[in-house]
Amino acid sequence: MRVVSLFSGAGGFDLGFIQAGHQIVWATDFNKDCAETYRHNIGHHFVLDDIRNIQTNQIPDCDVVIGGFPCQGFSQANMKKNANDVRNTLYREFVRVVSDKQPKYFVAENVRGLLSIDKGEAIKTIINDFQSIGYQVNYRLFNAADFGVPQNRFRVIIMGIRHDAFEGIFPFPQPTHSAKPSLITPNKWITIGEALANIADPEEEHNLLNHIYSKYKITDRNFIGHRKTDPNKPSPTILAKDTGGNVATQHPQNHRRMSVRESAIIQTFPLDFEFKGSMGSQYRQIGNAVAVKFAFKIGEALIKTEKTNFYKTKK
Repeated sequence: MRVVSLFSGAGGFDLGFIQAGHQIVWATDFNKDCAETYRHNIGHHFVLDDIRNIQTNQIPDCDVVIGGFPCQGFSQANMKKNANDVRNTLYREFVRVVSDKQPKYFVAENVRGLLSIDKGEAIKTIINDFQSIGYQVNYRLFNAADFGVPQNRFRVIIMGIRHDAFEGIFPFPQPTHSAKPSLITPNKWITIGEALANIADPEEEHNLLNHIYSKYKITDRNFIGHRKTDPNKPSPTILAKDTGGNVATQHPQNHRRMSVRESAIIQTFPLDFEFKGSMGSQYRQIGNAVAVKFAFKIGEALIKTEKTNFYKTKK
């Protein structure tokens, strides 16, 4: 299907959809390093601009709109009473594009905390806003580890299906991995130790791209960015801050912090995917990305829906 990507970042969401068989026809983000990374690895259909500056008629028609809109706009105050708050603008741009382009589907990704903002009122507002422009809408919290990503990464997926397109159950992806395998999820979670087992240390001879790392000291405190990494479990969540934020995850041997390349492996980017910009920017791009394999599973679920005609098309 033809896909438009908003808030595209370095392209993790897009790459997963491409691997699933979709065509990304247009993508945008305002970050220059993301633009360079995306164009170098994925394609030149990327537009470097603030979405607020882009008219909808400049965006091609599509079957799907995807993106992870920033959640900073959802303040502690009631969003309905702050509709003109500039912090809500980016979220409303996602709604604007979907409303104007009327794709068959939209898929939005966001952090788990979105569900608790304003005691659950933020997610209700989001659902209502998308319903008001003609979509059946549902959401679900997922852990990327349940889809073969070697990382505990909880993300909310909000999915919409245009009312006149289909009716039925939402095509959310079905987990394939778990902490304790069963008939439903036959595969065991992939651990960080397994994922990085064959990766040479940055100080050793290697030919890996972006295999540089933060030299910020290891302190082993029970605080975000300073916790020991258990090699026998999926990685802690790869975060978006760089060395200045001191949240580059510790290597499973706990002798240093993971390199940019190792972080990208945990986010399931291919080894030949090269990140541009400073080391700090590369860490941020990876931390902000949708895990590629998880994005693939979402894209695959939509492809299966189209191919099998599982949903009853309305007359």
